Amino acid sequence: MIVTCVHVHVKPEAVDDFIKASVLNHIGSVQEAGNLRFDFLQQADDPTRFMIYEAFESEEAVSNHKTTTHYLEWRDTVKDMMADPRYGVKYNVLEPKDRSGW
Repeated sequence: MIVTCVHVHVKPEAVDDFIKASVLNHIGSVQEAGNLRFDFLQQADDPTRFMIYEAFESEEAVSNHKTTTHYLEWRDTVKDMMADPRYGVKYNVLEPKDRSGW
């Protein structure tokens, strides 16, 4: 399993449009083969900061995600909305060890 937390800082005037674009990306992502979770979160004390929690079964599933129409549209739509470049942090899953725990 591959987990990545993607951190995004959005320009204040772009928050609503960023949310709309990201919800569409979420809807497409959770339907992908190999996707275990795709949570879209907004920071409670700063509405311009977001995190996307992505969990995929394999590196292949992650690679496939990055070729989907919904991801490519999201990437291109939100690129100018960001106050800073987005960044992802990969994590190793310790528990649950098998897919049935997800």
